[in-house]
Amino acid sequence: MKNIRKKKVKLILASGSPRRIELLKMLGCKFRIIPSKAEEKISPRLSPIQNVKRLSRLKAFNVASKISDGIIIAADTVVVLNQKILGKPKNKKEAQVMLKKLSGKEHRVITGLAVVDAETKKMLQDVTITRVKFQKLTNNLIEKYIASGEPLDKAGAYGIQGKAALLVESIKGDYFNVVGLPLNALNQLLEKFGINLL
Repeated sequence: MKNIRKKKVKLILASGSPRRIELLKMLGCKFRIIPSKAEEKISPRLSPIQNVKRLSRLKAFNVASKISDGIIIAADTVVVLNQKILGKPKNKKEAQVMLKKLSGKEHRVITGLAVVDAETKKMLQDVTITRVKFQKLTNNLIEKYIASGEPLDKAGAYGIQGKAALLVESIKGDYFNVVGLPLNALNQLLEKFGINLL
């Protein structure tokens, strides 16, 4: 007679993002990190929402193809101003241009979430939108922020959890979404897989 072992659900984060890792650790989650190797290419034919849904799905299934069991969490976050996606600046000059565009304006931070069961390939998705307004930024303020080195690896050239907190005038919606992982939406998706993060 075979021994039947009760399977423990494993959570897998399909990202090496330090911010997403930190947020899951903050919740006391036990999880593995398997960064997705899916190509993160924005399609100009798709809307920002369609892009984040597509990319989070690709990331999740890329990791699901490598493992036999576990619940995979994948996310894709973009900063959108006037329907235009602002990616990660390639250099200080690009960061300066982006921050000048964001100055005194409201923009949207949109995250697509995909949660996939590696064994069954069942997938659930959600999209979270947060509105962020920057104060009017002087050239001096922009230069100081760029000199901190923070903007260069972040979409939209800023990280709200760092010094950019000083540039934000208001926020409407999920703060954690702006950091890179909307925790409320994630918990609701995981609950549908029988996982409760509390």
